[in-house]
Amino acid sequence: MLAPTGRDGPLTIEILARADMAAVLARDVEDLCALAVSGVAALLIAEEVLVPAAAGRVAELIARQEPWSDLPVVVFTGAGGTIQGRRPTVASLAPLGNVTLLERPVQIMTLVSAVRAAIRERRRQFATRGHLEALAASVQSRDRFIATLGHELRSPLSAIAMSSELLDRGGIDPARARAILQRQSAKITRLVEDLLDVARVTSGKIALERRRVDLRDVVARALDGIDDAAARAGVRLVVEVPPSPVLLEGDPVRLDQILANLAGNAVKYTPAGGAITVRVGADGGRAQVRVRDTGIGIAPELLERIFEPFAQADHALQRAQGGLGLGLALVRGLAALHGGTVRAESAGPGQGSEFVLELPAGLSAAEPDRGAEPAPPAMPRRCVLVVEDSDDNRETVVMLIEAFGHGTAAAADGPSGVRTALETRPDAAVIDIGLPGFDGYEVARRIRSALGASVLLVALTGYGRPEDKQRAYEAGFDVHLTKPADAATLGRVLAATPRA
Repeated sequence: MLAPTGRDGPLTIEILARADMAAVLARDVEDLCALAVSGVAALLIAEEVLVPAAAGRVAELIARQEPWSDLPVVVFTGAGGTIQGRRPTVASLAPLGNVTLLERPVQIMTLVSAVRAAIRERRRQFATRGHLEALAASVQSRDRFIATLGHELRSPLSAIAMSSELLDRGGIDPARARAILQRQSAKITRLVEDLLDVARVTSGKIALERRRVDLRDVVARALDGIDDAAARAGVRLVVEVPPSPVLLEGDPVRLDQILANLAGNAVKYTPAGGAITVRVGADGGRAQVRVRDTGIGIAPELLERIFEPFAQADHALQRAQGGLGLGLALVRGLAALHGGTVRAESAGPGQGSEFVLELPAGLSAAEPDRGAEPAPPAMPRRCVLVVEDSDDNRETVVMLIEAFGHGTAAAADGPSGVRTALETRPDAAVIDIGLPGFDGYEVARRIRSALGASVLLVALTGYGRPEDKQRAYEAGFDVHLTKPADAATLGRVLAATPRA
C-alpha cells in the first residue's frame, strides 16, 4: 500500500499503522509507480499531485495490469484542492479505473474503512487470479493431452490404413499385414481401455472380482508377451520367483493389468543391451513384486508425479517412447483398490529405476480357487442374427461368425432387427446398443418377449460401464461384450447353451 504523495502523508501512515495496516510513503509519482510494480493492495493519492503528466503516468501503470487485476485507487480531494486551478472530475479520474474519492477533512473511521474495503477487494482479486491461473493451467494440460491423444491414435491408424492399402495393391505379404493390423488394433484398444479405466478408478466405479491367487502365476501370465517385446527391443528379461506359493486375494485381471503395465514400461524405457529383473517375494505379511530396469532412470522430482494421470502428456516434446501417461496412474489406483501400494525408486537419470508393488498377503475364508478354465466345448452350428448399424462393423462380425461355421442373418436398425428375428428365429443374436429406430435394449426386450429363453442374446457395444452392463442384463441380454471384442471370446459365447 502507498500513502498519499504530498501533504498528510505521514499522518495517514500513522493512522493506518494504528489499524494494523502497513503503508509506504512515495517521494513522487515515479516513486509511487515503481513501488506499485512490486505489488500493493491500493494506491492512496492526494489530488493536488495529479497534474496531467502524473495522472497519465498512473493511468499507464493501471493499463498495464494483468486481466485479473483492478488495482484500487483512493484519491484524497476536497478542502480547496485543485489540479492546475480546477477540481478533478469523474471523467478526468476515469483512466485510473477503480477509484474511491475521500473528501477532506477525512474522518479517521472513514479512511480506515475505505482502505480496509480496498484491501478486501484486492484479496478477492488475488483469489480470482489463483482460480484463473489454475483454469489456464488446466486448459493447457487438456490441450496437451488432446494433442498427445491425437498423435497416439493417428500413429496406429496410419499403420492400419497403409497396410490395408498395400493389401489392395498386393504390395505386402498378407501374413505381415495381418500382424501389423493386429498389433495396431490392439494398441488402439489398450489406449481406449486405459482412458476408460482411469475414469472408472477416479470415480470409484471399478469393482474387483476377488479370488484366491498365487502371485507367481499372475506374474507369469502378465509377462506372457512382454518377453517377446523385450526380445524385440534387445532387452534381457529375468524373472525370479520363490519356490513356495505367494498367496493373496485379488482380481487376477486387474493384477495382470498392474504387472503388465510395470513390465511394459520397463521395456519401453530400457535401451537395447539393458536388462529387466522381475522379482516376486513376501515380507512381513505383504506380497511384493519388484520390477528393476537398467533404463533411462527418473529424476527425483518426478518420482511421485509420474503416477499422476496424463503426466506423460505434460512432457509431450520429450515423449520419445510415446504414450499418454495413463499406465502408472492405473497401476496406483488398482493397487490401492487391493489395499496395496506402489512406489518408484531411482538414483536419477541414466541410473535405471525400480517399481515396488506391495499387496496384502495371505487368505481369508473367502472364495476358493476356481482353478483353470475348462476348455471350450465343440462349437455346434447355429443361426446367428447380427444387428449393427455400421456397415463395416456388421460385415466384419458376419464374416467372423461365418468363419466359426455358423449361418448368419443381418439387420441395420432396431425395427428391422426385430422383424428379421421373428422371421428367422435365430439361435443367437449379436446386437449393438446404439441403433436407429429404437435401441438395442428395446430390440432385446422384443425378441425375448417373442422367442422366449431359446435365443442367446449378446450385446456387442461400445457402452462398457458397469451401469451399461446392468441395463443390458435387465433388458434380457445373456452376455455383454464391449467393443472391440476378442474374436475367441465371441466364439466361446456363441458356443454356449442359451438359458433354459
